Amino acid sequence: MNKNYRYQGYLIDLDGTLFRGKKVIAEGLEFVRGIEERGLSLIYLTNNSTRRPEQVAEKLRHFGYPAQSEQIVTSAFAAAQTLVETFGERPSVYAIGEEGLLHALSEIGCRVTSDHPDAVVVGLDREFSYEKMKRAVLAIQNGARFFGTNGDRVLPTEEGLLPGSGSLATAVATAVGMEPIWIGKPQRPIVDVAMARLGCSREETLIVGDNVMTDILAGETCGIDSLFVTTGVTTLEEYEAGNISATYVLNSLASWQFI
Repeated sequence: MNKNYRYQGYLIDLDGTLFRGKKVIAEGLEFVRGIEERGLSLIYLTNNSTRRPEQVAEKLRHFGYPAQSEQIVTSAFAAAQTLVETFGERPSVYAIGEEGLLHALSEIGCRVTSDHPDAVVVGLDREFSYEKMKRAVLAIQNGARFFGTNGDRVLPTEEGLLPGSGSLATAVATAVGMEPIWIGKPQRPIVDVAMARLGCSREETLIVGDNVMTDILAGETCGIDSLFVTTGVTTLEEYEAGNISATYVLNSLASWQFI
């Protein structure tokens, strides 16, 4: 830690903040290197539930970012952590999701099953089917608690905006008549997990991102200062027309003056 700076720790979004699709954002690279050079702490914070932390770290390193798997907090990891905190060791879980979610659940000790699970958790699953939805609905009707990794309705891709994790969870929610307990940004569970790993107080932390409805709202919800950068999802015009306020607003992370 370098006590010369007000912000000792940074929670940093990925897509739209540090890269766009397959292209690095050079100003993001300069920003992260500045954090490292000053001996400050950072956590890469993502709502993506499909990849394991080591896969996310590998992608970041490919772009040139200094990243280790322990610096990655995904909505899948936060969901697994939340389930253990809610139910105790080895809860039974029916999961709709891909490798990142299934790995996180298994690694923390959850038993993945469709047979009378304690919980149902829905993440992004590009092989989502009526059969999977049916099993989730029946489990919830039989008393399982309902969780969603994140509420993102769409997923930005090279093809355009595709259905996101939130769309799948909302389909299940429509059938059972109840909302899931959301884990990812802007909700508190993922931020609490990230803060525990960051090791800084909320007053010493800055959350950084391009999406007002996830990154900046997470800061507002959790009492953490926020930095909105206009390189991704939310435009400056949309931000100014809305009612969610960031502590700082920049067109480029290269403009950030470390304080």
